[in-house]
Amino acid sequence: MKHVLSAMVMNQPGVLAHISGMLASRAFNIESLAVGETERPEFSRITFVVAGDDKVLDQVRKQLEKIITVVKVVDYLHQEIVERDLMLIKVSTAGGKLSSVRELVEIFRGKVVDVSAEHVMVEISGSENKLTAFIDLMRSFGIIEMVRTGRIALSREKSLSVADALQPPPAYEDATAQS
Repeated sequence: MKHVLSAMVMNQPGVLAHISGMLASRAFNIESLAVGETERPEFSRITFVVAGDDKVLDQVRKQLEKIITVVKVVDYLHQEIVERDLMLIKVSTAGGKLSSVRELVEIFRGKVVDVSAEHVMVEISGSENKLTAFIDLMRSFGIIEMVRTGRIALSREKSLSVADALQPPPAYEDATAQS
């Protein structure tokens, strides 16, 4: 089973290397990884896709939470999320295939971002299945080059804003209020 996890981390040099090294040293396979700045530049959000059962997921989450630069980890398993991958793909248009490629790009709601005499470059975003289906259709035209991002995701509900991640857990708040 694939799990999508999001980790709010301090935006510091070496954080990604530390996290990916820790996961690799424990034999956790990262199927997808995307990192980017959040609404506050001092924090980044790392979105992981890992495969495994609930036990594997629990271990990944616990290991991430031990890292000092990790502010909070959220498992999107039981949440409604919006998730997207982004891809740039260069496809051959030799032999008069341009109109056929453009038609499929339109159907998949992609965007032609570069054109030459022999190929087009297409930008397309969406679910993993959508991108895979598009790739499968483009194979017959001749894929020259391709690159994909890791998955990004946000919960439809409020789940991992920087402000929320920085709040102490409720048990901590109760303990400090009594002292």
